[in-house]
Amino acid sequence: MIIPSIDLMRGSTVQLVGGEELAIEAGDPRPLLDRFSRVGETAVIDLDAATGEGSNEALITELCRRGPVRVGGGIRDLETARRWLDRGAAKIIIGTAASPELLRELPKERVIVALDCRDGEVVVEGWRKRTGRGVAERMAELAPFTSGFLVTFVELEGRLGGTALDRVRGLVEAAGDARVTIAGGVTRSEEVAALDAMGADAQIGMALYTGDLPLVDAFSAPLTSERSDGLIATVVTDEAGRALGMCWSSRRSLEYALENGVGAYESRRRGLWVKGATSGATQELIRIEPDCDRDALRFVVRQAGAGFCHLDTESCWGPATGLRALEQTLARRRSTAEEGSYSQRLFGDAELLGAKLREEAAELSEASGPEEVVHEAADVLYFASVAMARAGVTLSDVERELDRRAASVTRRPGNAKPEVERS
Repeated sequence: MIIPSIDLMRGSTVQLVGGEELAIEAGDPRPLLDRFSRVGETAVIDLDAATGEGSNEALITELCRRGPVRVGGGIRDLETARRWLDRGAAKIIIGTAASPELLRELPKERVIVALDCRDGEVVVEGWRKRTGRGVAERMAELAPFTSGFLVTFVELEGRLGGTALDRVRGLVEAAGDARVTIAGGVTRSEEVAALDAMGADAQIGMALYTGDLPLVDAFSAPLTSERSDGLIATVVTDEAGRALGMCWSSRRSLEYALENGVGAYESRRRGLWVKGATSGATQELIRIEPDCDRDALRFVVRQAGAGFCHLDTESCWGPATGLRALEQTLARRRSTAEEGSYSQRLFGDAELLGAKLREEAAELSEASGPEEVVHEAADVLYFASVAMARAGVTLSDVERELDRRAASVTRRPGNAKPEVERS
């Protein structure tokens, strides 16, 4: 599949030819990342940090909160590597400094080793210095300690002349279980498909910026369909992975969805179908994911309105249940000012809500046995859900925060605060 690339110099998105000559200055990276994130992770490379001529640290920190980012450039020590992981980088890309000693201290699944090469020879220091070592040789040393390799063909970078497909199969074999990503010269969708068939991803910058390779074509290149009309089966889920329904996708619908950030599908009867265009039950597109066989898609969306189904239910399998149902009920009561309900009373009395949260949390801490714990946990979750609804916070907001914390590699001791009494 594809990994869109954003290279940064002095706060601006740029593209260099051959690692040296400035060819494009594309400006603010934020709208680019918003668009690229719809197809998965985006590589964000700090060229200033890589060459020792500055840093885009504050900007990249913001981008890590905005979408799934692979951070690279200037990561040369354990402290810096951990700092980027703690800031929410999906993965970090380590180049010259990559060594077994450093990599052993980091979570393997979140590390990619960058190997820049000219004509098969590894180069370092911002692509300026040759090392006399081959890429496969370096891979053999580091493969046990990383989840992937980013191999950049520097002599092809930014030239829109195609990539070196003939070199890739050997690199994939040398990498073993580590996933290989190829950068440098990828221009055509056929190259993306060929790389995917060989077990490699394509990192693309210049071709996406210039429009030579439309994002929809780069993304859909590896997809296959056994249908005569070429449609791709598409499962639609919410942010928590709960299935909302099943649709079909075409190149046309994928292009519309990616460009506009909405749920758009191909109806076998009506053609292009933008969800909510007439009903108001719109969808914000979070991302599109291919399955392992590249013959089905998952649309992850943020659903608005009554729900996905034309019967005004959460999904095509009926109404929501559990916490999602409670969230919807509380949102409805909050917006309609329903009188007489206990939750409405809690919305209007912050002191009562705070007291109940403390009371129920204490009872949960003292509960013993599965049934009692279930009962008390349900109480805590109810009052916590009221507090969230009162502040306009959703379950998805909380889940994203939990995911962010799980990505941190620096752990706090988690001791109780001194003011909290312990019996």
